[in-house]
Amino acid sequence: MQKFSEFKYERPDLAAARRTLSKLAKSVRRAKGFSEVEQAIFGYSKLQSAVTTQMSLAHARHTIDIKDAFYDAEQKFFDRALPLATPWILAWYRALTKSRFTKEIDARFGTQYLHNVRKEMSAMSPKLMLDMIRENKLAREYEKLLASCKVDFHGEQLNLSGLRKYAQNPDRALRREAAELTSGFLKSHEAELDGLYDKLVKLRTRMGRKLGYKDYTPLGYLRMGRTFAPEEAARFREQVASVLVPLCQKLYDEQAGRIGVDKLKVYDEAFQFPDGNAKPEGGKEFMLAAAQRMYRELSSETGRFFDDMVARELMDLETKPNKRVGGYCTGFPDFGAAFIFSNFNGTSGDVDVLTHEAGHAFAAIQAGETQELVDYLTPGMEVAEIHSMSMEYFTHPWMELFFGQKAEKYRYAHILGSLVFVPYGVMVDEFQHIVYANPDMSPAERKAEWTKLEKKYLPQRDYDGDAFMEAGSFWQKQHHIYSLPFYYIDYTLASMGAFEFFGRMTENREEAWKDYLALCRAGGSLPYKDLLALAHLSNPFEPGSVERAAAPLVRALEAIDRAAL
Repeated sequence: MQKFSEFKYERPDLAAARRTLSKLAKSVRRAKGFSEVEQAIFGYSKLQSAVTTQMSLAHARHTIDIKDAFYDAEQKFFDRALPLATPWILAWYRALTKSRFTKEIDARFGTQYLHNVRKEMSAMSPKLMLDMIRENKLAREYEKLLASCKVDFHGEQLNLSGLRKYAQNPDRALRREAAELTSGFLKSHEAELDGLYDKLVKLRTRMGRKLGYKDYTPLGYLRMGRTFAPEEAARFREQVASVLVPLCQKLYDEQAGRIGVDKLKVYDEAFQFPDGNAKPEGGKEFMLAAAQRMYRELSSETGRFFDDMVARELMDLETKPNKRVGGYCTGFPDFGAAFIFSNFNGTSGDVDVLTHEAGHAFAAIQAGETQELVDYLTPGMEVAEIHSMSMEYFTHPWMELFFGQKAEKYRYAHILGSLVFVPYGVMVDEFQHIVYANPDMSPAERKAEWTKLEKKYLPQRDYDGDAFMEAGSFWQKQHHIYSLPFYYIDYTLASMGAFEFFGRMTENREEAWKDYLALCRAGGSLPYKDLLALAHLSNPFEPGSVERAAAPLVRALEAIDRAAL
């Protein structure tokens, strides 16, 4: 059983991969029977697995230390090599879609396989290869810029993740000072941040127009594998604005009274209780031991999964110099493993990210045990985020292991945080729709649009005189906006599924877990709405869906004795 540190990295031989892919496409074109096509599809999946494993390994080791020269070079290799593979992949896709055995492919692998192929073809073109290389380069520049933050704060040298922990500090002056340092770092790089985003927006717009679209949005939806339309997303955002924004305003007003301030400032928003938020009672080793016990008790499947994660050291959790900000999960299919990356900072967010990314990792392992093809290991992100966000709730009964007597505080703050996140999440999505519909806007005009959206979705937000943030700059620390356009709505759509699972697990936990497990095991073998139906979850685009999904969380908050907090 190999550990993460023992996984052998070897740069893929792309010339050999190209030859293999060419042979596979030729075998499909010349096939006299379906068995030859079936064998070629499995051959392609094996090739995908090999390349994906090495690419993910290089990416993980690069993000652990962005100053590592070797893996920095390997990341640059993949950022350039994969776009250049576009013609080979398109030739393979054309062979599949023109095969006289398409009905047999549908019968053997399900209709989703060729559906995905056709959708990917529509988003790919040799015309975009050099643009994609440039896009990757700009996105890496942004990530490195954020990771370069090093500030001295009361005897500590902190990056952005380290500063974030002070958002939950009981000392209001410290909270404000940490927020000012974060703002100050962004302001000191304002010209770079504005310039990078301006280049990305204009580059992506050219990419969309090269494929015949008015702007980037249709191509962005294709690249995300969307099965819903921008109009559906807009209707969902309006539900959030009408239902959740007033509810969140009420919760923020209640929070202000609870922590004893006349009006919340932006640096107060994460601080929930006058004596401080719940914090884990130990560091990384304590957290891993608690999580291991929790997952063993949650189910036999999660127990085996997390024991393997610990034994193979498939997690890099602590904040370190030169480490990329944020958290994520990735997979190494050739090793039958998933990997969790995070930046622990001693707050309740450490538990959030651990359970969230464990949901992704668990789903990847479950799909790997049940799905035959690499193409089916992961669904669209609007479903993948259900895996992660629901896991946060399935683990609620074990929070005493992490927080002791403050576990109820954690649960209250987690539920509240889940609700107030959704308006911010759809605001990010609407902002991106505005930006890409108006690609010639200046940086100042984009920031003005963000300020308008804050008034719509976050009317409570008060930057307490921070002119840089008041000018509409908060979004520049949200890496999805730079690196993953149109991703962010996935978190909000998936929140509806997670909220539903929360409500169902309070009524019949066994049935809820059964459906969750079925959803994980299905991977990406079905379309989005079919996966929702498989797990007995509602369609979030239907009228009234937001109010229905949020109702169990509202009831849970109301049931918690505020005096006990």
